Amino acid sequence: MEYKRLGLTDLDISRLGFGCWAIGGSRFAEVDDRDSIAAVREALNQGINFFDTADVYGFGHSEEILCKALGSHRKEVVIATKFGINWDENGKTTRDCSPKRVVEALEGSLRRLKLDCIALYQIHWRDPKVPVGETMEGLKKCQQAGKIRYIGCSNFSSYLMSEALKTSRLESVQVAYNAVERNVEEETLPFCQKHEVGVLAYSPLAQGVLTGKYEYGAEFAKDDFRSRSENFQGERFKTNLAMADRLKELGIRYGKTPSQVAIRWILDNPSITCAIAGIRKPEQIIENAGSLNWRLSQKDREFLMS
Repeated sequence: MEYKRLGLTDLDISRLGFGCWAIGGSRFAEVDDRDSIAAVREALNQGINFFDTADVYGFGHSEEILCKALGSHRKEVVIATKFGINWDENGKTTRDCSPKRVVEALEGSLRRLKLDCIALYQIHWRDPKVPVGETMEGLKKCQQAGKIRYIGCSNFSSYLMSEALKTSRLESVQVAYNAVERNVEEETLPFCQKHEVGVLAYSPLAQGVLTGKYEYGAEFAKDDFRSRSENFQGERFKTNLAMADRLKELGIRYGKTPSQVAIRWILDNPSITCAIAGIRKPEQIIENAGSLNWRLSQKDREFLMS
């Protein structure tokens, strides 16, 4: 396993992170809790020590399953969770990053994860109704109370991060980043390097389209979010499949799968701390681990972008 220091913290996290959205089960078809638990335990076997979840994933179910799977190991690894999306009894979601919600959401996550302190607590999405400074003030108070070690954010622009940093330190940002979604390279990654903010790249396989397992016209069940994803529709789907073909070609040269090449491309970027891959089954962990401890040549990186 490869490890890297997160921001200015004392946390050395695995460069391959376990994304817990899928194990929440709410937007994926055919998710089995037994598979989820086996996947978490295989991740531990592979040396993964960074697990990223959110209270809204499965409306708490992801955190509960992660806690059950980790058992006593939950205090030995780095658990990152997120808040900022509230939900009602009918499953309707709304953004809420008010100081009041910070406290409510944090207490819920601590209870479900059976922890006294969250290692990395992240703002999931910006709440346009609440100034980011107010949210950060609420988080700072929880940090001072010993319930949060470090504060992070997700889906923030460089401007929002600069506003947040006026109130308190941010140690990380989560961004969608992969071989076909690269818009963060222009402003976000340089900002993070300048301010020593760790970058956690989610959707490294573009929701699975870069695995090389799909053909144009692939269909998904109605309760599977990919049935509505732009990554699997129209011209964008064709563009993504062309990239998947290049990943396959490089995979043959290196003796790797397209997924392994796609993740390695991300990890070879010095701005990236960790690639968070969504996981549902243990075999996905085993395959993704093949992205570690080797590098793409500069020539082959350029080939991917050609």
